[in-house]
Amino acid sequence: MEAFSNRWARWTGVMALFCVVVMAALPAAGEKGGKKEPAKAAAEASSSEKSPKGGGKGKEEEGDEEKEKTIEEVVKDARRLDGLFRLYEDEKTGKVYLVVRRKDLGKEFIYFRHIVDGVTDVGMFRGAFRGSDIFTIRKHFDRLEFVKENTAFYFDKKNAISRAADANISDAILASQKIVAKDEAKGLYLIDASAIFLTEAFHQVKASPPSKPVSGRFKLGSLSKDKTKFAAVRNYPENTALTVDYVYDNPAPTAGGDDAVTDARYVTIKVQHTLIRTPKDGYRPRFDDPRVGYFTKQVTDLTATDSTPYRDVITRWNLVKKNPGAELSEPVEPIVFWIENTTPKQFRETIRESALLWNEAFESAGFRNAVVIKEQPDDADWDAGDIRYNVMRWTSSPDPPFGGYGPSFIDPRTGQILGADIMLEWVFVTNRVQYDGIFEKAGLSRFGERSGESKDAMMCSCHLGRGLQEGNIFGQQALRAKGAGKEEVNRLMKESLHYLVLHEIGHTLGLMHNMKASQLHGLDAVHRREVTEKMGVTGSVMDYPALNVAPEGVKQGNYYTVSPGPYDHWAIEFGYSEALPKARAERERLETILSRSTEPALTFGNDADDMRSPGGGIDPRVMVGDMSSDAIGYAVARFDLVNGLIGDLLEKHPATGESYHDLRNAYLILTGQYDTQAGVVSRYIGGVYVDRAFVGQEGATEPYRPVPLAEQKRAMEVLDEYVFGPKAFPVDGKLIRHLQQQRRGFEFFGRNEDPRVHERVLEIQTGVLRQLLHSRTLERITDSELYGNAYGLDQVFSDLTGAIMGNDVAKGGWEISSFRRPLQREYVERLIDISGLEGSSGFHADAQALAFLHLQEIHDVYGANRVAESDVVRAHVEQVRHRIGQALEGKRGA
Repeated sequence: MEAFSNRWARWTGVMALFCVVVMAALPAAGEKGGKKEPAKAAAEASSSEKSPKGGGKGKEEEGDEEKEKTIEEVVKDARRLDGLFRLYEDEKTGKVYLVVRRKDLGKEFIYFRHIVDGVTDVGMFRGAFRGSDIFTIRKHFDRLEFVKENTAFYFDKKNAISRAADANISDAILASQKIVAKDEAKGLYLIDASAIFLTEAFHQVKASPPSKPVSGRFKLGSLSKDKTKFAAVRNYPENTALTVDYVYDNPAPTAGGDDAVTDARYVTIKVQHTLIRTPKDGYRPRFDDPRVGYFTKQVTDLTATDSTPYRDVITRWNLVKKNPGAELSEPVEPIVFWIENTTPKQFRETIRESALLWNEAFESAGFRNAVVIKEQPDDADWDAGDIRYNVMRWTSSPDPPFGGYGPSFIDPRTGQILGADIMLEWVFVTNRVQYDGIFEKAGLSRFGERSGESKDAMMCSCHLGRGLQEGNIFGQQALRAKGAGKEEVNRLMKESLHYLVLHEIGHTLGLMHNMKASQLHGLDAVHRREVTEKMGVTGSVMDYPALNVAPEGVKQGNYYTVSPGPYDHWAIEFGYSEALPKARAERERLETILSRSTEPALTFGNDADDMRSPGGGIDPRVMVGDMSSDAIGYAVARFDLVNGLIGDLLEKHPATGESYHDLRNAYLILTGQYDTQAGVVSRYIGGVYVDRAFVGQEGATEPYRPVPLAEQKRAMEVLDEYVFGPKAFPVDGKLIRHLQQQRRGFEFFGRNEDPRVHERVLEIQTGVLRQLLHSRTLERITDSELYGNAYGLDQVFSDLTGAIMGNDVAKGGWEISSFRRPLQREYVERLIDISGLEGSSGFHADAQALAFLHLQEIHDVYGANRVAESDVVRAHVEQVRHRIGQALEGKRGA
């Protein structure tokens, strides 16, 4: 007890002494520096925090005292790089430090990232832009926080509710980093940049796994902390760039990827992070309008009261006239593109000519020489990674993801384009068929859904170049068959390169696709060169048109549009013409421009409805791979041309001393063209014409008008004759015997090399069925009957069943070709799925009922006549009838 009392006495004595010391240290009330404002006190507390000791983190022990290291002491062995954010790169360890100035705290900066090099197996390729964000830097005690700001909403400051602008809107703290050292006198804070950029804190490089894992798909492993490193560190007055090699380890990969993946266990993705000063150049945003197509930054006005509270800003460059008010003036700063020294020299002049043609369109907006083209010398001291340069680049990738790609990066607050690159792939000018390893897929619908690409992949890059490349191969087959000389082939290739460059530059100017522009001319005028050289083959270079090869008996005109079309001039006028100073006058000026949207030459329809996927899109005129205002008639001419060319392949193609690989490629390309046109025709069945003109606008029609009955019936008849019918896909056995792929090593292992022609034909046929029998298509047909559609669902089912299941009974009994038997089985299975006989159906009630009815009718017809020309046909008939019987009995039994 006594011992405890002594210990308690000693403890209370120590505490009393501690209180005296603390009280003595506190300033008296009313003294200068005594009572502080809460915010000021917090700020001083924040600035007085000390960094942890040890490990080179800013402190060292000297007896019982600790001394905070200065910035100079921490970076004494590092190379200093001045720029937007000062950097220090330790030349011994490779560690990188970043300096933040106190005056930059709370200011907005732009963070942009792009892929310097990657692997296409995971959707990462050289030049891929990955977006830009606004971020701020905040100081929280002894840490700096990098915060991504939300730019999706707008609050009018005149409205009192703007005081609650941060309610329920979450900013994102990308990184929080300990301050390593500081200089309070100069207002500088040093942090370890390695801890931020050698992780995925700023940007998620590796994609999240799909909700339903796909077996056999190549995927990245885990990020390696030891191998991930800075590949380059650069600094400029307006931006700071850090390039990182992200290395992913996967000790036991289940898929090896293509040949570009050296070792699937260790994959490197090179990413450049760029921090950019927010421009303060007086840029004035321009708001989007649905009648013209620009890429946008979507912003919702949360203080607006109207039904469309949109303040979406279009993406465009900051072009300002040297002579304001002049009808035509050069810009203060033009849009400058550099032709990278990777560009094949034989193409450079054509690329220059094509790019400069955009100056014609900019004259419509009042600018002369708005676009300037320069050529990068071989001894240039900069490269395309320097975002201060807009570069047209060439690559030759093992598995190219595109033929051309034209991205840009913007200020997310305003939509101002700050930089852009154009990527062009060497495969565009070769005769190599992409993805030709699988015979039944190669060349099919390269513009769209059946290429096997995800929606995200389609959104991130432009696929025009791929379609143009296959179109060019097709064009060469057609020209060869017509006996055209080298000069004509060169014209084809030059026009296609013109179009590709014009299209990709259009994207870098802010223009989105206009998939309706191919409707410009009629079926006759589209082939008349005296017409198309003045107006273009299409109304815009932003479309994905069919290669305009003339059918038999028609003189060849232009293959492609070779200068910006009337729509492009109009769109540039809207986006770039000089603004009036007063808001009301400016709105009236822009509305005068937009009121012309109903002119046929200015028609616009983008691919936001995803018309390349089955059931997507409703207006058949907004389509890829089509041509002319009579797309069905154009498709028929293309079907006939393809059939004729296929018949001549053996005579025109194999060259002595070569393998038959080129012949096989020609067959793939020709049948791929067939597939594209079949898809074009199918969209008119159940289609609805869309008009986005505003109320009261001159020339406007009703917003939704079903495709006329005659056109829908015509489309079905064309599909009957060329895709479903007994005479579709004429066969030349001798040709098929020569469709041989050149052997290379053991590449046939696991998949036979035989030409699986039936699979290829069935893929074309089922591609059409996926569209016609899609739940959205069938529901749209029923819905549109309410507002004018005269081709009802019952007629569609009846005509489709007749096209696929009819016309096979001859005098001697059933005569069903080997191309129609798989088609009929496919159709029956789809009817069973629609009907819901064997499970739940995602189709509406009328579609289910009609599918049920047609299954019964097919069952009855097949039961009434069992005579067949062969056992295999009889077996097919019996099998189909039995399959339907199974489904019907299952329903009745339930």
